[in-house]
Order: sequence, then structure tokens, then C-alpha cells
Amino acid sequence: MNKLSDRVNRLAPSATLAMSQKSQELKAQGVDVINMSVGEPDFNTPDAIKAAAKQAIDDNWSRYSPVPGYPSLRKAIVEKLKNENGLEFKESQISVSNGAKQAVCNAIMALVNPGDEVIVPAPYWVSYPDMVKLADGTPVIVSAGIEQNFKITGAQLEAAITPKTKMLILCSPSNPTGSVYTKEELKELADVLAKHPDVFVVADEIYEHINFIGGHESLAQFPELKDQIAVINGVSKAYAMTGWRIGFMAGPEWLVKACNKLQGQYTSGTCSVAQKAAEAAFNGPQDDVENMRKVFNKRRDLIVSLAKEIPGFEVNNPQGAFYLFPKCDYYFGKKHGDKVIADADDLAMYLLEVGHVATVGGTSFGAPECIRFSYATSDENIVEAFKRIKAALAELK
Repeated sequence: MNKLSDRVNRLAPSATLAMSQKSQELKAQGVDVINMSVGEPDFNTPDAIKAAAKQAIDDNWSRYSPVPGYPSLRKAIVEKLKNENGLEFKESQISVSNGAKQAVCNAIMALVNPGDEVIVPAPYWVSYPDMVKLADGTPVIVSAGIEQNFKITGAQLEAAITPKTKMLILCSPSNPTGSVYTKEELKELADVLAKHPDVFVVADEIYEHINFIGGHESLAQFPELKDQIAVINGVSKAYAMTGWRIGFMAGPEWLVKACNKLQGQYTSGTCSVAQKAAEAAFNGPQDDVENMRKVFNKRRDLIVSLAKEIPGFEVNNPQGAFYLFPKCDYYFGKKHGDKVIADADDLAMYLLEVGHVATVGGTSFGAPECIRFSYATSDENIVEAFKRIKAALAELK
């Protein structure tokens, strides 16, 4: 007898966490696995940020925090948005959450009614469609292949909008593809959205600082979208603070109030010490952010060059984040003994079991013809991983 709710039964298990768990099991058995499935920086949190957290503990920042976040942190976020992005917000328009993931989910739960449609460009981050389903909404997938660098066009967006459309979720720089929308491409989308003021936009910009084309461009820069967009960001990727769980939403005050009301009923305010650390991250020197970005840029160049040497891989040049998302359907239908590679998930499992490299198949990202490699690991690991991948793929007939 299934005692679980329909809501939970509709959800798919996380493919990224499943692959990570499988690789950990192999490691526990003594297998030398190179993990390229993880979506987090391999750097440590900068020392100044850690020092601020230690000081916060000594200063007894140990009480319940306000649901929207400490005023000092929200002030730091307002200043960051103004100075780095040219965006004007008030502190009352900021809501601090347990990671950017919760901020995205808060927005969806606060806005989407049963039957509402939410446009999700594919490839997408694995959680977006399931978050929509949690709200009893309907994900509408708009696919953009490698031939258009995985970015949707204004025409595609216009074609997907119906009277039921409630929201667009846009991630730039993108997980899983590393694609970054240019200002011109964002303006094309903004022009379409401005004609549909009832369509709200959730702009997930958590990879903002890991981009290789110059300054970050936000969809929120266009004044015509001011009342129909929320910017989602945080400290996880830029400051190597994934485990600190601090994200935020910046948006219209009516939405922020609703999200605070929602968050107040199920998680309340975020960790007090982590908030003081995030405040130090935003207010302090940004040298570490730039140093990490430069390392990721070098690794991007390395992994692209190695992937282009793999027969059958179709590779583009990602402009941000720390992922490569090559097309790999050349290998579908090939065999290793009795094992047939039917799709990218099969290929990812094959590379783990035979090549001892953990990756993630593209099915859960809405792109079953692709496979995701994270290059948030050392140059040595990247080089060794692609030696193993090349050898393993050569055995497929």
C-alpha cells in the first residue's frame, strides 16, 4: 500500500545526487573514481569569510533570525545589486533563504496555481520542473539544442506563451550547459515578455560571477520588466559557500512579502552565523571571486580541448559556470559485451563502471542526447578523466 502523497510520488529522484551516491559507493569499495558529477566549486571558502563566521559565533549571533534575513545582510545585498548589476532595490524587496534553491521554490509556490503553465527552457536545472509540479503547475519545456548554444530565442518564447502561462524560469549562466545570454539576447526576450505583463520571470543568476565573456548581464536591467521579475542569487558558487546555504530573492515587494509569509511557515529565517558570513562575503574584497573565475576559465579551455579529441562528441564552448555539456548520441546503440548504450544515462553509468569517471546523463536536464561534465576539479583530474573516458568509449562497438 502506497501511503505517500501524490505530490511526492510525482517527483523524480535527483539524478545528480544519485550519481554522486553511486560514485561514493564505488570509492568506499576502494575504486579510484574521478568525480565530474558535482555542481559545486572545489575551492574552500575564503579565510576572511570564515573569520567573520567565527567572530559571529563569539559575538553570540545564535538566536532565531528574522524570516527575511538580518537587515545588515539585506543592506549588503542591496548594495551588491546596485554596484555590480546597476539594479535598484530597497531592503524590503530582499528575502534571504536557505540557498538560491529555496528562493526559486518560494517564488514558484507563491505564484503558481494548479493548472498554470511555467515555461522552462531546456536544457534545464533538474529541479525546475519538479518544483513546478510541487505547486501543481504544468512545466512547458522549450528546447534549445547545441546548434543554438542551448539558448532559446524570442520567437520560441513567444510561441510557448498561452493564456495559461504564469511564469518563465531563466538560468544564465546556465546549469547544465554553461551558456550565457548576451545583453542582445536578453533584450529579445524582454521585448516579448513586456507584451505579456502577466507572465512573471524568475531569473536564476547563481552562477553570475563564473562567466568568461566579461560583465554579467541581468534580465532585470530592462525597466519594462521591473514589476514582473525576481532575481535569484546567493553566495554558493561565487564564494565557494555551497554548504552555508544562503541565497536571496530581489523582486517586487508584494512577492517578497508573500515569500516571507511562506518561508515563515516552513523554515523560518536562515542560519544566523551563515548570514554574518554572507554579509562579509558581499562587503569584503572580491579578489578571491576573480581568482576562482580565472581558474575556471583555464579549466574550461582545457576540458573543451580534451573533449574535442573524443570521437563522436559534439562540443560547444561554454561561456560560464563550470560545466561542459557535449552531445553524445553517436554512442547510442553501441555495445560493451551484452551492455547496450540506449541513452546518455546509460553512457554515464558505463563511464562510471568501466572508466571510473562520474558524470551525469542529460535526460534529467531535458536533453537526453547530452552528458554533463563538471570541471570543478583539478587540471590533473580533468586530464586523467578524459584519458579514461577516451579509453572506455573506444571499447564500445
